[in-house]
Amino acid sequence: MKNKRNISVLDSFSEYPGLRHCAVSDDSGEEFYHKVLNKEFKDALDNNEILIVNLDNTAGYAPSFLDEAFGNLVYDFSMETVKNNINIISEEEPSWKDMIYEETFVQWEDRRKSNEAPKITGNHSEWYRLNANGELEYKTWN
Repeated sequence: MKNKRNISVLDSFSEYPGLRHCAVSDDSGEEFYHKVLNKEFKDALDNNEILIVNLDNTAGYAPSFLDEAFGNLVYDFSMETVKNNINIISEEEPSWKDMIYEETFVQWEDRRKSNEAPKITGNHSEWYRLNANGELEYKTWN
């Protein structure tokens, strides 16, 4: 059984999550992905842990925030890797988790397979992504 690594959007990012992209709002899903989720997920993989992401206790989410944050995760690591190594929880709004698992993961896996790169609207430092050989690379991706 894997150990668990816990993060919450409230504690690691913001009480007031924004919209999809950095160019559209502060505290966007894009920003959460690049500042928090990518590295936390990679660290969980390195330590053979399940990443538990708690969505509760914020002011709420635009669906675009969740789609961008967790969609980028699938794009960079693959749906199989993400599903096997993450547990998203929300007691307040279980529909958020359902949307992510049933819609976001599937749509972004299709994007990954067709090389339809995510839109980047902010200046981000390097981040992790599985390359074509299935190895993690750390760089600024276009």
